Amino acid sequence: MKISRRSGIHAFEVMTIQQKVATMQAAGQEVLLLSVGEPCQGAPRPVRERLARVATDGTDLGYTPGFGIAPLRAAIARHYADWYGLDVDPARVCVTVGSSGAFLLAFLACFDVGDRVAVGRPTYPAYANDLRALGCEVVELDCGPAERFQPTPELLAAAHAEAPLAGVVLASPANPTGTMLDAGQMAALAAWCREHDVRLISDEIYHGISFTGSRGECAWTYDPSAVVVSSFSKYWSMTGWRLGWMLLPEDLVDPVDRLTGNLFLCAPTPAQWAAVEAFTPEAYAAADRAVADFAAAREVLLEADLGWGTVAPPDGAFYVYADISPVLGRYAGSREWCAALLEDQQIAVTPGLDFDAVHGDRTVRLSLSAGAAAVAEAVRRIRTFQAGLS
Repeated sequence: MKISRRSGIHAFEVMTIQQKVATMQAAGQEVLLLSVGEPCQGAPRPVRERLARVATDGTDLGYTPGFGIAPLRAAIARHYADWYGLDVDPARVCVTVGSSGAFLLAFLACFDVGDRVAVGRPTYPAYANDLRALGCEVVELDCGPAERFQPTPELLAAAHAEAPLAGVVLASPANPTGTMLDAGQMAALAAWCREHDVRLISDEIYHGISFTGSRGECAWTYDPSAVVVSSFSKYWSMTGWRLGWMLLPEDLVDPVDRLTGNLFLCAPTPAQWAAVEAFTPEAYAAADRAVADFAAAREVLLEADLGWGTVAPPDGAFYVYADISPVLGRYAGSREWCAALLEDQQIAVTPGLDFDAVHGDRTVRLSLSAGAAAVAEAVRRIRTFQAGLS
């Protein structure tokens, strides 16, 4: 029987690590989990309580409209007014099956087979893997320390000169680096995209988790033709609820409506009703307490002298992305180093190859989402591990 070529994309390596961790935990080993991008705090109390109520109060839990229930879309629109001063029409809000569903819908609505779409490198691997599975040509922009690991208009212009780009995916705060675009950088990138008719897709799922005083720059402030993707998974710690959203320019509302009706019907109904409570003062306060814990964990790691090389500026999100080439010792690269660290010290971190197939053999991503105490213990164990390599 035939197997499609489009399914021959790379596996997400962090999920392979998760399988190994699950085996170790089943055998009774305690593992410090610094590999996965999942907050451990869980959903805010008002969201959980609303979920319990809708299970018993007669709320209709059947299919919703494809774009989501009206109260949730209105709450999301108010969120943009409160946080960014933007006037968002709820009709332009599409509630999705996580941000993963949003990206699939956006890519299908914006790009055809063979279209060239740019992503920065290092990058969240699902962008490129999804685009390749859909038959797009992924153009990787080599974004290093000089660019603060973010695309620039100059990099886009060089790629566009080789052959026209149809789109670009930006992320701020970014996974795996945590770097953020400031207002000037976002404005410049948005202006370049508008000038060259390149669709900007902005991943803003880590907005609110930042350490710079800014929640993050919303692309719609600078380019109303952009697609903005966000999620309840990170700031509100609602990963398993599988709920995200998009802000859509007018020309994409009907195409996305047709696509979502065929591909997903709708996002999970109980999660939608519960998520209305995410936009309450108590829920925001709970999310901000989690961000404070991420900030404390960040300080623990940044102040530790582990002998590593370049560390990406972790402006936001809950990651530290670092060059470990000075401490690789006898190991060939980051994959082998991470595997040995897991076996020797029961610490799970993610090799950079998941995010950068060119330079990632010498980098790792550590998640801070387990909190400051777990990160402090991880630092102690990493020092012990590295001492054994010298």
